[in-house]
Amino acid sequence: MDAITLLRDDHKLVRRLFREFGATTDRAVKTRERLARRLVKELSVHAAIEEQLLYPRVRQVLDDGDALADHALEEHQEAKELLERIDGLPGDDPALKELVDRLATAVTEHVKEEEGGLFKQLRAEVGRKQLAEWGEELQAARRKAPTHPHPHAPSRPPANKTLGVIAGAVDRARD
Repeated sequence: MDAITLLRDDHKLVRRLFREFGATTDRAVKTRERLARRLVKELSVHAAIEEQLLYPRVRQVLDDGDALADHALEEHQEAKELLERIDGLPGDDPALKELVDRLATAVTEHVKEEEGGLFKQLRAEVGRKQLAEWGEELQAARRKAPTHPHPHAPSRPPANKTLGVIAGAVDRARD
């Protein structure tokens, strides 16, 4: 699977989780908790692998790559801060729905920008073989990525790669 397809599949999954969360009622406490935990995990892993592998390459291969990567990292930071607030909240906490709604808005905008611009630019600049190799690397990174948000950790290589593996191991032990 190439990198763009892999990341788009992540986006589809997260959109579905947001829809499912939005369809819950205040009485669906356990369902809300389960969906919130899944959103925290999926988005934490997704952000980590993009920060470790995708955005450094965006900087290398696209003329406006630095600006695009910097903007994406700002959006990731906002999402990670929201995820940190969501992480561990009980399903009946009144703040949970509001925080997930804010997260959904931020992530939806980020996804539109990636899929509407960044991914198209990458497809135009990077060959199929290279995108397939990147996809394999993203899949490998996913297995070691943090499963909880770490908004105070570095978001750029090389520190994010090293600390991401450590945080991922700690998160998996915690899970």
